[in-house]
Amino acid sequence: MKIFSKEQIYEGDRLTAKKQNITSTELMERAGIQIFNWLHIRMQGAQVPIHVFCGIGNNGGDGLVVARHLITHGYNVKTYIVNCSDKRSKDFLVNYDRIKETTKEWPIMLKCKADFPQIHKDDIILDAIFGIGLNRPVDEWVTQLFVHLRASKAFTLSIDIPSGAFTDKVLENEDSVVWANHTLSFQSPKLIFFLPETAKFSLQWEVIDIGIDREFLFKTETNAILIGKHEVLPMYKPREKFSNKGMYGHALILGGSYGKIGATLLASRAALASGAGLVTAFIPKCGYSILQTALPEAMVITDANEYIISSIAFEIEPKVIGLGIGMGTDTKTVSALEKFLKNNKVPLVIDADALNIISKKKALLKLLPKQSVLTPHPKELERLIGKWKDDFDKLEKAKILAKKHDIIIVIKGANTITVYNEKYYVNTTGNPGLATAGTGDVLTGIITGMVAQGYDALQATLFGVYLHGRSADIALEDLGYQSLIASHVIEALGAAYIDLFKQPEEHPKEEKTKQKES
Repeated sequence: MKIFSKEQIYEGDRLTAKKQNITSTELMERAGIQIFNWLHIRMQGAQVPIHVFCGIGNNGGDGLVVARHLITHGYNVKTYIVNCSDKRSKDFLVNYDRIKETTKEWPIMLKCKADFPQIHKDDIILDAIFGIGLNRPVDEWVTQLFVHLRASKAFTLSIDIPSGAFTDKVLENEDSVVWANHTLSFQSPKLIFFLPETAKFSLQWEVIDIGIDREFLFKTETNAILIGKHEVLPMYKPREKFSNKGMYGHALILGGSYGKIGATLLASRAALASGAGLVTAFIPKCGYSILQTALPEAMVITDANEYIISSIAFEIEPKVIGLGIGMGTDTKTVSALEKFLKNNKVPLVIDADALNIISKKKALLKLLPKQSVLTPHPKELERLIGKWKDDFDKLEKAKILAKKHDIIIVIKGANTITVYNEKYYVNTTGNPGLATAGTGDVLTGIITGMVAQGYDALQATLFGVYLHGRSADIALEDLGYQSLIASHVIEALGAAYIDLFKQPEEHPKEEKTKQKES
């Protein structure tokens, strides 16, 4: 699913009105009816008080359309105009006149704190104050209104975007935004629904189809893309009847040190479980018995050193190498990695201590093969790109680094974002149970296993991140957040593959494309 920018949304509205020969007011009516239908289906005429707060722009016009239809269907509605400016949009004025013709209870003007209505926690708030066009902080009294709405603890439904939020930057004052329980976003989700600093303003979101021109939706390229089942399913490579292990690649997992052999074990297991034909682990001698016993399906090569990686040399010809997990940063290990990178031509998936070493010697980035995949956790990412002031700055810095070296960067999080070729790919799977030791090693192994099978680096990353999260979601059904461990994610990989082909009626817990509370 595409995530359109603010400018693209405006262009889509304009083009739709032109091609469908309708006015912007008619398009607003269509959007408002869709919001009303969503509410009507769920409320079925219930007489819970509904407080509709409208701004004086187009988002407010949407709110007036919804209020009018709620009134004509007999709901208990109070409509308010947040009178924050002397300027009113044309479509707002049209719908303001229409609602005055519909009911004797005209909208109540709010101009200051003294005008704020009482709201019970069992009431419903419909937020239609500001839309995506907001480009400045709201007035102080409007901030006080937002605080008043939040303090009521009433269920809050925002239209298109929580009022006060920006589409392309982070707020300085978190009181200057509506904290919504649910947001109905027109035609496409907003990027802020997936970023740690802004996702909290809408606990859940849902896309409402308002009939934007299909050709525009299909042909317009976006800088951000939401990755779910429908996006990864076409990537899937089915196996032929007469397959053999040589057809699915040989993956080398390189890492481990004394006390951290488990990381290499997890990555090796994950590479095999994701579908690699062969997996070899390159580890210090101390891990030999562990790997051979715990994972008989894998082959093992050992370093001459008992406790660390001190020299990287092997005679096999792997299709891909996943490295860094549990490796440590001993001076001999650093030297071995530098020498290896200078001579290596094999595709790489790089994690953990290999990233920490590269962060201290940024010149090593120039030695990475094109489209190498980097999978840093937040601190490792900070060491690579430097400190960021907010989530948008983080994305921009990652994009610059990825473009400069033609690499793929995986920004792990509740919605893991893959950055490549100036695009952001936002994953929809996963849950807070993944916040446990070893799950990053598993992700490295999965992506490495995908590259081994012949997926290109970007497909391997997007598909791998999706499967990693989906496996965790499936495992969660029996385990819960606290008891989920990295091994469970590997064990559920088979179910995640099978789930790709299940229809909704076969799997009632079909993935939700809604913001999860982390």
